[in-house]
Amino acid sequence: MHEASLKIIEKGRQIAAHLLEASTGDIEFADGEFRIVGTDRRLHLFAVAAAANDVARLPADVEPGLDTTHTQVPAANTFPNGCHIVEVEIEPDSGVVSIERYTVVDDFGAVINPMLLEGQVHGGIVQGLGQALREQTVYEFDTGQLLSGSFMDYALPRASDLPFFSFATHNVPSKANPLGIKGAGEAGAIGAPPAAINAIVDALHRRNGVRHIDMPATSRRVWEALNQSVA
Repeated sequence: MHEASLKIIEKGRQIAAHLLEASTGDIEFADGEFRIVGTDRRLHLFAVAAAANDVARLPADVEPGLDTTHTQVPAANTFPNGCHIVEVEIEPDSGVVSIERYTVVDDFGAVINPMLLEGQVHGGIVQGLGQALREQTVYEFDTGQLLSGSFMDYALPRASDLPFFSFATHNVPSKANPLGIKGAGEAGAIGAPPAAINAIVDALHRRNGVRHIDMPATSRRVWEALNQSVA
């Protein structure tokens, strides 16, 4: 039984002993009830919990509430792994980037809900691609006035900007926790930006030797990179 559960049971035994006018050592807990050993005198867990919030019914040395605080410190961190591959096409006359194919393979350890997990990765990928290619906060130079304060101006990715994602897992259970799980929440958002930018830089480098482009890689920035001279 978990350490925190044992602490709660021990506190419940003290309260039950006080209510039943018995010694704490004579109280046992089983099947949701505190009983005096060898008798039919008992109190349900909920009754003890209710009494725990009534200061007048508590022993003098017991704090109110049938609860405790426990901090789980794992023996080691978990390390999820993943690989994101993006294939893009760039229209040289406009700088428009089209994502033709997106492939991702992740290792999340033991998976509890595969469908929910895949949806979470899809959402993270879209968030990351928005950061890499579209979303930009723009301020007026002279006044500092925000110019991209609505979704009419702040370019979130749309369904038409994205392909279907090829998603797969190659899961190896973690040894750092009893469930064998690893982190998954930010996997898509972490993998998408560098994968997309690397694909764009690879295409630009083949054209004129460009080795870097800032995020977001908007059509204007890509067009400028295509038309710059690189020594």
